[in-house]
Amino acid sequence: MKKKIDEDSDELRPEYDLKKLKFVGRGIFAKRYRSGTNLVLLEPDVRKAFPDDESVNEALRVIAKVAKQQASRVRKTPVRTRAQSSRVRRAG
Repeated sequence: MKKKIDEDSDELRPEYDLKKLKFVGRGIFAKRYRSGTNLVLLEPDVRKAFPDDESVNEALRVIAKVAKQQASRVRKTPVRTRAQSSRVRRAG
């Protein structure tokens, strides 16, 4: 016969550090979580467009590349002051 557990006396021993007990030990994503990968859950509508992790990674690389190109273009474009902008409008 199994021992009956008294739920009131069910306490963690003082030698256990709760900060070290952040552990995901079960579930379908536990192995990936422990390995340090970024785990992202896609909504159903997005999942239709991106059937696997390779397609998601490819799309994100394209977006990152375009964003980087646009950022470098913005830095190269001279910044106009308000006075310069108003002069251009009056002249035109």
